[in-house]
Amino acid sequence: MSDNKATKQFITNLCDEYRKNNFIDPQLYKDPNIKRGLRNANGSGVIAGLSQIGDVVGYRIENEQLVPIPGELYYRGYKLNDLIDGFTRENIYGFEEVSYLLLFGHLPTRPQLHFFFDALGALRSLPEHYLQNQIIGSPSPDIMNKMARLTLGLYSYDDNPDDTSLENLMRQGMELIARFPTLLAYSYQAKRYFYDKKSLHLHFPHDNQSTAESILRAVRSDKHFTPEEAKLLDLCLVIHAEHGGGNNSAFACRVVSSSGTDTYAAIAAALCSLKGPLHGGANIQVMHMLEDIKENAGNWHDEGAVADYLAKMLRREAGDRSGIIYGLGHPVYTVSDPRAIILKENARRLAEEKGFGDDFALAETVERLAPELMKSVRGIDKNICANVDMYSGLVYKTLDIPVELYTPLFAAARIAGWIAHRIEEISSNARIIRPAYRVVYDKRPYVSIDERG
Repeated sequence: MSDNKATKQFITNLCDEYRKNNFIDPQLYKDPNIKRGLRNANGSGVIAGLSQIGDVVGYRIENEQLVPIPGELYYRGYKLNDLIDGFTRENIYGFEEVSYLLLFGHLPTRPQLHFFFDALGALRSLPEHYLQNQIIGSPSPDIMNKMARLTLGLYSYDDNPDDTSLENLMRQGMELIARFPTLLAYSYQAKRYFYDKKSLHLHFPHDNQSTAESILRAVRSDKHFTPEEAKLLDLCLVIHAEHGGGNNSAFACRVVSSSGTDTYAAIAAALCSLKGPLHGGANIQVMHMLEDIKENAGNWHDEGAVADYLAKMLRREAGDRSGIIYGLGHPVYTVSDPRAIILKENARRLAEEKGFGDDFALAETVERLAPELMKSVRGIDKNICANVDMYSGLVYKTLDIPVELYTPLFAAARIAGWIAHRIEEISSNARIIRPAYRVVYDKRPYVSIDERG
């Protein structure tokens, strides 16, 4: 006990030293030449490269000022809503079609889609002994951390891991797109067995199922799911597959890829980025927030009670005391997030059928009340809309998906976009990404150790 106390005190003292000697005046960031967060003064992103993959539109620029407009998301020039309308009319699963589009730059013909679908199915199985050695033999309580480790581990099972030719990058990319559902499902089952003390269910993947079907079959102990559930999960995968090269995880993938490193290292970096609560981990935070409101806001069916509690959250008097209302706001979308709108439109009926209609209504109440409260309580004067995280966690809850898999499911979708960005970065940029930081210290002469204060 005394050693623990001494160690804690030692760390406290070191942190005090850090705070004393490492303060940067926030006023210095007002220099327009300093692009904090790689953002321009008007809030737009710094242009770091060129891309043909995805585009996120939330405003237009007039006289160097941002003018908010309803949000739009494009994959290879196709509007997301049009893609969804298309594969819905065709009654096909959309994630495979969208993955093909992101990788190759055009929508597949029916034979091309069938070939791609079959190829992914054939690649879902893991290398020999990988399950025993890498997953069962080394479980983790956090699935995202485990997926990053497993992705790095695949390097050792690849006969040609460092080759950055287009052919090899495409082979590795398709293998990862196919295997991510298996990795997340087996990682969850190992966590469930070793940490939750529940039965271990490992289902071998079928090679004739879509990605959404494969995930539901592998995650559920009884392997059963309805076509409606699979189509709803497929929709989630489609809307999470890509979000432009500037989102944190895709940019992380491009930064690491620009160094010339291997595919597994670059994708592991993207996974580590996505885990963060300000990125892919936000959907879990939304679910925690909604449960907290239900437990502590009094009559959470009453809008006045919810508004009062949200105001307390903004004042850091309630919730997790962060002052954040999760599921609101986005760096680009200002009026609306098209992904949130699509999820709301397609998930409501199933949510009500499964008894989660009240949860859905609460999320809508938060979406409706919070922006005005953020203006009145926090003085925020910009447009704020609900983002995709406000509803994606609720959709996963409706699908009986464990909360530990919310962010890994995001990764199982975004892997298609990450691979597309990695290939584009290596094939078209060929220059290491290296921004600059302005130092704010004075140069000092070396002082002998006996003369230091």
